[in-house]
Amino acid sequence: MEKELPKIDLPEEWLVGTGISKELLGLYRNYPVRLKCEIFVLCTSGEVEASVNLNKITVEANDFIVLTPGSIFQINDIKGDLNIYFGGFSSEYIERNLQSHSFLDTMYLTLGRPVIRLKPEGAKMMEEYMQLLIKMYEFLPEKIRPEMAPNLYADIHKGISILYRNKTDGVHSLSKSELICRNFAQLVMQHYNQTRNVAWYAEKLQITHAHLCTTVKQITGKTCVDIISSMVIMDAKSQLKSSQLSIQNISDSLNFANVSFFGKYFKRYVGMSPLEYRNNGCSVLNKLTQFI
Repeated sequence: MEKELPKIDLPEEWLVGTGISKELLGLYRNYPVRLKCEIFVLCTSGEVEASVNLNKITVEANDFIVLTPGSIFQINDIKGDLNIYFGGFSSEYIERNLQSHSFLDTMYLTLGRPVIRLKPEGAKMMEEYMQLLIKMYEFLPEKIRPEMAPNLYADIHKGISILYRNKTDGVHSLSKSELICRNFAQLVMQHYNQTRNVAWYAEKLQITHAHLCTTVKQITGKTCVDIISSMVIMDAKSQLKSSQLSIQNISDSLNFANVSFFGKYFKRYVGMSPLEYRNNGCSVLNKLTQFI
């Protein structure tokens, strides 16, 4: 049995569509899940308040969102007449292209800033592009669609790269301290379920423990331990509410020495034991569905 967050993946190498309802999106309200796939979204109306990894975001009309594999997200609130377009690439396809320059560039550019606001004319152009992709997807036979994936993958990631660089180059370049924080956050996203040792992260970043702690605190207002524990607790909460894994298995999946230590760690941050949290409200195991 897999020991990780409830996952969202796509059933095909690439997929595009629209018409995500409030009801479907609402299934993820207050229950974080992890993306195996990569998803990009264009909002044309309505408003969604959500959390992506450690950050709260608000998505409104003309916003473009990029959610990379490994991202943890949850829906906090949905307002207005929601209309969104979505597209993405499956985990299977992503895994075959992990080392591509376009994918790594997208990971770097979007880390910590998944939402970018488009001008109305830019949003309109993006909407027309999404509509074209939808028509292409519906027109192509299922056996032919995979042949389109490499070109679409390259074109979409190149477009995302240009979009982000154009939006951010005119603002400011990241300082060394900001780069340290982003690299630290990326490492935490990848390894929080393996180690909570701040010194380990400092060694990976080739800086001193003290320098990492000081830098992260200055830039984010949070300690390194705060950031690591946030990811651990978010994962633990999701597994407790959205899976039938035993507390022992959840403890093991997050690399705690024993279930007693996990219970004390969880209660320190949440204010109740893992079992109390699991029993506090109904489980949504049977409500969690595919993103589509």
